[in-house]
This record gives sequence, C-alpha cells and structure tokens, in this order.
Amino acid sequence: MRPTLLALALLTLMLRPQAQTPERTVFFDDFSAAELDRSKWNVVVTGRTVNNEQQAYVDSPEVLSVRDGALVIRPRFRRGFTTVEGRAFDFISGRIDTKSKVTFTYGVAAARMKLAAGAGLWPAFWALGDGRWPDTGEIDIMENVGDPGWTSVALHGPGYFGDTPLVKRTAMTAGDVTGWHEYSVDWTRDALAFQVDGREVYRVTRAAVERYGAWAYDNPKFLILNLALGGNYPQSVNKSAGPYPGLPDATVRSIQNDEPTIVVDWVRVTSR
Repeated sequence: MRPTLLALALLTLMLRPQAQTPERTVFFDDFSAAELDRSKWNVVVTGRTVNNEQQAYVDSPEVLSVRDGALVIRPRFRRGFTTVEGRAFDFISGRIDTKSKVTFTYGVAAARMKLAAGAGLWPAFWALGDGRWPDTGEIDIMENVGDPGWTSVALHGPGYFGDTPLVKRTAMTAGDVTGWHEYSVDWTRDALAFQVDGREVYRVTRAAVERYGAWAYDNPKFLILNLALGGNYPQSVNKSAGPYPGLPDATVRSIQNDEPTIVVDWVRVTSR
C-alpha cells in the first residue's frame, strides 16, 4: 500500500530534528561600568538584622565597589558603628538586590563568583519573593559560611523554613570556593535544579516540596547578593562562640586587616 501524502508529511515532521526553544536574556550585568548600575540594583542599608548576624549593611564604596569589571564586596571592622536606628555594630558589609527593578518567574539565574575562606564569612546569591517571608518563597542558589571546601543550596517556604529539610551541601570538585565558579538554578513550574559549574548538585520537585508545605515558586522573585558575618547558621557549623557569634578570632583579625573579598564577575537571568 502506498503511503498517503498526509502520512509522508507526518513522517517527515517526526524525523526532522527538533529546534531548541530559544533563550531570552531577562537580566544581565557584567559590572563593566565605572560604578554599580543603580538602574538594576538597590543598595540595602540595614534597618534591622536577622539570624543574629554581626554586620550592618551600608551604602559605601568602602564595602561595595566595581573594580576591573567585577563587583567587589569587602567587609570592614568599624567598632561601634551606629545605624540610624541607634543599633551598634563592629562590622559593616554590603548587600544589593533587584527588588522593584528586575523580577522573574521561572528561568535560569546564574552568577560567576569568587568567595573568601574564613569561618563565619557568609556570602549568598539568592532569590526572594516580594511579600511576607517565608510565604512568598526563598531560593538560596549559593551559600557559604567560610569553609573553602563546600557551598550549599536551600529552599525556604511555608512549612519548611529556617532549619529547612530542603537543603543540600555540595563539595567542590574543582579547586575550592576561593576560585572562580558558576552557581545557578534552573527554575521551572515543577522543579528547581541547582548547579555548580554546570554540574547538577540538587533537584527539588514540586511533589517533594509539597510534602512539607505549599509550593511557593509560581510568583516573581528578585535577586540578592550579600555578605553577612557570623550569626546562627555559621555558628551552627563552626561552633565558635566568640569573640562574636560564629566569628572566631582568626576571621575577625582577617577582617580587621581588610583581607576578605567576595568578587562577582557577572549575573545573568535567562528564560525560555
């Protein structure tokens, strides 16, 4: 029996290579300007701190600068620094976000970063929903507490926040955190896949999240880059009680000597 023209057409479509869904760049910053692009980023100034963190966030080139095509976050020791609310801190640091400027729902968020070693240094690259926490969902794409050998990823939402069960610590397979690495999450309607240098390290499905609470990942998120110091999470890892919670002597001296820096080469968000 001779095949019909319709059958031949269907067979041709089945055998034709499938085109890849094109990607669209939603956000990109390679920090190539002379200073931070404030049309893309907000600089956060501390109103209050959480997690027993030991730094005040300030808007100052002392802690946030753009140099040689990269963002640099450098913590500083400033004994007795007082915020406008009258709270005193001995450290200042930097935090930026894209809230009310750039948000996205689904897609791939990635950053190329170089971290610093030192117990209690707490850099993070993350995404947060605009609304009441944790109901609007938090995606921790990269966290580190100063250990050069590993980074972690996590999700926080209603029923699974704080000491969340949706967390994964990942050993570095190439060098350590003080070298350049790309950290990313591929966020879809039904899963979040975290990667380090293109290698998937953790995948969380909608069904896995809903074992603990509501799926909080169908709403827009904004990006955050920051460097916190000490506090509950670092202290739970390094067990250091002082001279500051989660910040041992060696790290305090390193900050006093202006040594630690977090460097960000670029940040990118793409969608399909």
